Amino acid sequence: MTASRYAGQTTITVPQDQGPARAMGVPRIAAAVPAALVYTARAGDRLDLLAATALGDSTGWWRIADTNPYADALRDSEPGTTIGIPDE
Repeated sequence: MTASRYAGQTTITVPQDQGPARAMGVPRIAAAVPAALVYTARAGDRLDLLAATALGDSTGWWRIADTNPYADALRDSEPGTTIGIPDE
């Protein structure tokens, strides 16, 4: 199983308008992940479903998102869109 994308992430303390300061993760900059294969989306495809099929773990959707920086993880993929799938 792949480690969480937040594992070992540095935190910063951010002042809030109301209430005490809050610890938050430093903005994450994802390195471009090369695609091992390219998949053409069909109706109903979502990154979590593709991750379950291609990577064997639906929680690995973020790995596909890192390979496809313009993909919208909250919506179905547009049929015909090419989606890069990273190595497991």
